[in-house]
Amino acid sequence: MRKFMWTLAIVTVLALAGAAWYIVSDLLAVAESANEELKTDAVAQPAQEELESENTIEAKEELPEEEVYENPFGESKAHRHLRDDDYQNYIHQMAHQKVIADVKWGFIEITGERIDWLLKGLQETELEHEDVYRDILERWATDNFGQVDQDHNTIWRLQGGTIGEATGILSPEEEEAYIKSAR
Repeated sequence: MRKFMWTLAIVTVLALAGAAWYIVSDLLAVAESANEELKTDAVAQPAQEELESENTIEAKEELPEEEVYENPFGESKAHRHLRDDDYQNYIHQMAHQKVIADVKWGFIEITGERIDWLLKGLQETELEHEDVYRDILERWATDNFGQVDQDHNTIWRLQGGTIGEATGILSPEEEEAYIKSAR
């Protein structure tokens, strides 16, 4: 019986060590991949911005005058062309300004103009999660960010998030530092 218990203990320790190694190596691979994406994005950003600028000019030339509208997110996309993934991306990236999370991909500064523009867009299109977006944006429009971490995680879950869950809200000083570092 004693030999069985020792064998069971050794097998358990080895299994736990193997599981820990697997989890750590997987997390390191994800972090390394994210880091490579950031490096690639940083190098490609000027070229991408130039391409987007050219595409915006082309899009303006192709659309009738009344359809050309630059939204406050720097895109030529009218309200009626916004989809759930657009709202999720905008809200998620704006929330990064105010939340504590181990990993944050993307940043869009929160402004009243952007919030109002998104709220107006909800009147012009039908979306699957319209009530969720409206609830969040109406709260934010009144400078109520008391549950911005929960708002972030709601959108994060809609997007199938697995890494980067918000664990709290940044202090005003931390938020200011984050905005400066993300610009």
